[in-house]
Formats: sequence, C-alpha cells, structure tokens
Amino acid sequence: MRATAIAQPNIALIKYWGKRDLARNLPAVGSISITLRDLFTEMDVELDERLTVDSLTVNGSVDDAMLPRLSACLDLVAGRARARANIVSRCNFPIAAGLASSASAFAAITVAAAEAAGKSLSTEALANLAGRSSGSAARSLYGGFVELESRDNDVAVRTLRDSDTWPLSVVIAVTETGPKAIGSTEAMEISRKTSPFYSSWIERQNEDLIAARDAIMNQDFQQLAAVAEHNCLKMHSMMWASRPPTVFWNSATMHCLQTVRKLQRAGVAVFFTIDAGPQVKAVCLPEHAEEVRASLASTDGVIDVMVTGLGEAAQLVDAA
Repeated sequence: MRATAIAQPNIALIKYWGKRDLARNLPAVGSISITLRDLFTEMDVELDERLTVDSLTVNGSVDDAMLPRLSACLDLVAGRARARANIVSRCNFPIAAGLASSASAFAAITVAAAEAAGKSLSTEALANLAGRSSGSAARSLYGGFVELESRDNDVAVRTLRDSDTWPLSVVIAVTETGPKAIGSTEAMEISRKTSPFYSSWIERQNEDLIAARDAIMNQDFQQLAAVAEHNCLKMHSMMWASRPPTVFWNSATMHCLQTVRKLQRAGVAVFFTIDAGPQVKAVCLPEHAEEVRASLASTDGVIDVMVTGLGEAAQLVDAA
C-alpha cells in the first residue's frame, strides 16, 4: 500500500484571493493559472497498519509543522479509519515562500494517497479533494493553462490550452528564501473582513477571467499581459488596504518590477505576476527567456533565478 506521485506548482495569472466557504476551503472567485514544468514536489505515501502515527520527512528532514495538514488530506482521501502513513516528500524549490509549494504538495499527496488506498477516482474528484487542503492545489491536477470555477459545493477545473500548443516561458526571481510571515488563508480572511476593496475584487473578477480566457484561446500575448498584471496589482492593493495591511513584497520585488518595465519598453514580450509572497514571476515568449533571466539575475536583491516552461498534470510515478 505505497504510491509515489509528482506534481508541479502552478502560478495564477488571474488570482483567487478570499474564500467563499472557509470550512470547505472553497475559493470566493474563479482563477486561471499556468502549471510549471521544471519545479516539482514528489510525494511518497506508504500506508502501514503497523504504524501508530503519521510521519513526514521533507527533503530528508523531519517536518512536524506541515504534518497535520497532510494528515487531514489523507483522511479526506483514504478515510479517517485508514492506516497510518509514512510520508516522504522531495521538493526542488523553496517551500512556503510564495512559489506555490503547497499547491504541488497537496496535488501530489492526493494522487499518491488515492493509489495507496486503492481508490479509483476521477481527476475532477482528485482536484476537489486536493482543493479542500489547498485551494490552488486543485489546479495542479491539470497541465498547461488551467481555469478553476468555484461552484456551489465544489470546484470545476479544466485545461484551457495544453502546454505544448502555446509554450511560454516563466522566469522566477527569488527575492527571499524563508517562509512567509503570514499564511495565505489568514491573510485572505483579513482582506475579506477589513479591506474596503474586497467587494469590488469579487464583483469585477469575471471581467478579468473573460479577458484572460479570450487571450489564451487566441494566443494574444499582449492582452494576456495586460489583464494578468492588472489582476495581480488589484489583489495586492486589496491586501495593502487591509487592517493590518498585508505586504508580501520587499525592495527586491519592486526592483524586479522596474526591470520588467524596462524590458517591456525595449520591446521584450514579458509581463510580471506575483502571488502571496515576494517572488516575481516573469512570463515571456521562449525566445526572450534568456534576456529576461539575465536582466532579473542582475537586479538588486535577487538571490536566485529559475527558468521553466509550462508543464503537465500531476501524475502517479510508482505504486506497490
């Protein structure tokens, strides 16, 4: 009763921020994301009746902080009466630093746990289970350009365009490697309760979804760039206007935005997006990836730069 699965993080171009149902972890708005190729989380789950407690190691070290959330996810997938689990995780990018590590982790463990428990579940069912633990994890069950729609009691997720039909590149500028000072769920609740812009965020989201969906289907890079940057800045403005304000950015984040603007003025096809963290993701046409990488690598405050293409859905890689 052991299985291993791998999943890639996803970066939202049209963000979800806020929860409609906190208990079921249902997002307040729909979202559109891109699944990355070269960043990954691998989860090995072994269910063993001889074990008395769950255990977790991440990149070779015991991790008790993340274990309760992963155990709760296993309960959702395999049932509360399940055997206890030995979980071994491997991730090749910074964790809890605004790079969607939770999305890839919960997508991977959902796939692995279902196989280890002998559950035959559809991708849609797996996405809904993963989303119960991490709202963005549902999108990592799918590859390429992905849209998530929040429905009454669940979510509906679909691939809008496969990764190989519009192979964009993503350059990630890492400006901090440590964990965020505040988790996304807590920050979302602060925004929902205190930001004067929250209601407008909810009301206007559909406009951005329509514009982004149209841009993706028509491979209109400039239209996608405009709506993605606009949506990103709206989300962070909403957080900044909360009480207390939630500010994930640092000085290097701002320097990176200035670098992207300079590249755009020079005619480079690139745009930025920033999730709940200080890292800047620059999405560009593949022929501009090296220029974007070099420019961000030389930007003040940037610690590391990673380059990736668009990737595939979460998948099972081993079972026994």
